[in-house]
Amino acid sequence: MTQAVQVVPSRWERFKQSDFLYYFKRDKVAMTSFTVFMVILVMSLASPLIAPHNPYDLSTIDIMDAELPPSWMEDGDATFPLGTDEQGRDILSTILYGSRLSLTIGFAAVGLQLFLGTVIGLSAGYFGGRVDSFLMRFADVQLSFSTMMVAIIVSAIFKASFGSEFFSQYAVLMLVVIIGIAEWPQYARTIRASVLAEKKKEYVEAARVMGFKAPRIMFRHILPNCLSPILVISTVQVANAIMSEAALSFLGLGLPVDQPSLGALISIGFKYIFSGAWWITAFPGLVLITLVLVINLLGDWLRDVFNPKIYKG
Repeated sequence: MTQAVQVVPSRWERFKQSDFLYYFKRDKVAMTSFTVFMVILVMSLASPLIAPHNPYDLSTIDIMDAELPPSWMEDGDATFPLGTDEQGRDILSTILYGSRLSLTIGFAAVGLQLFLGTVIGLSAGYFGGRVDSFLMRFADVQLSFSTMMVAIIVSAIFKASFGSEFFSQYAVLMLVVIIGIAEWPQYARTIRASVLAEKKKEYVEAARVMGFKAPRIMFRHILPNCLSPILVISTVQVANAIMSEAALSFLGLGLPVDQPSLGALISIGFKYIFSGAWWITAFPGLVLITLVLVINLLGDWLRDVFNPKIYKG
């Protein structure tokens, strides 16, 4: 008599049969937003390969090509499909390279926020008492100020401490740190609330009885059960980080002129918008709005799909 062999489905098979993918396929807004986001992401990552020009290569920039209109307008040049900026750089190429910088800063800043917020939120929720009171009061004080105000203050402190030249040289790293420091409390408060609910459950008590240390219980047992709200917040925070970088660059506290991000391009083009060169700021602004919109739509969908009480599919 032979025993039947039970085949365990792979992770990919379980994912294809999951409710998450089922609801995603049925939601046209989520699918469209994800498609647009992936197109922007792939094009920005492949910018060195698909961009018509290299905005960092000064030998290819001619000041005589400055402020050329898009190719379909009068005096336009087919070499520059979306026109050129005040330095003669191709707008399409700067948008592709700028999107890569903006996305890099957005994802890296969210990674820093996630690390800080996770450690602080887990510690506050698990230990409670004075540790919880101190950490949450500190977060409340920071939340009482606007994110942009905190970012401007930290940026000004960094510039005064390290100098403008050092800040410009390491502008990307500085912006990641600034935005990461400015927006970690959202993670900390959300994770703390989840930890307060999870630490009362039996599996946590069992881990304590078995003699596991607090860090192992927090990171290996409690944290995996708090991933749903973290995923939702991370999606929205990527959009917020990109907007924060754009705002700081627009105010002159972000990336230097030779490292064009979407915010820096909008800031540069805004000076010329009333002189008729509207394309310098219009096209980067349109890409920024589209990018932030699709990320926020994905975040809203994730928030709803992880809340079965309100999600109707």
